[in-house]
Amino acid sequence: MNGNRLIGVILTVAGIGVALIAGLWLASQVASGALTSGGALVGAGLAFIPVALLTGFGIYLFVQGGREAQQESVMQKQRQLLDIVKSRGQVTISNLAIELGISADTVKNMVHELVGLQVFSGYVNWNDGMLYSAEAANLRALDRCKNCGGEIVLAGKGIVVCKYCGTEYFLS
Repeated sequence: MNGNRLIGVILTVAGIGVALIAGLWLASQVASGALTSGGALVGAGLAFIPVALLTGFGIYLFVQGGREAQQESVMQKQRQLLDIVKSRGQVTISNLAIELGISADTVKNMVHELVGLQVFSGYVNWNDGMLYSAEAANLRALDRCKNCGGEIVLAGKGIVVCKYCGTEYFLS
């Protein structure tokens, strides 16, 4: 559990604790006759403000911490994917999916995200399900597909694709 989630839990528990203490104190004061029911109502209204602030902010931090943890998990998977491809030079999409514990579609999305972030250069043949790492300098001089020898054309920002076999090359 990361820091924001822990602080969120603490604030939420503190808010509930303040509500319980204030409620018990007001009830005991009304029971002893030291406070009228109207005064207890005003006291409850005043106690509501810090309770709502503590509890609301605690819940917000807890939810925000969950989002941050999820983002961190995705970034960790992306780093793992980069490390695997760079260290092996080539790897099948299915093996990547198994090693990372994600679907092949998620691997494809992650590759495109990494290309967009300009941290991955290499190429992929989606038909064969193979992902290759390559130095950007080698790919920039590329004029023919390494897979079939066909003509490659620009397909998007940092992406060229073979017109014949569909192999995509990612430039960083």
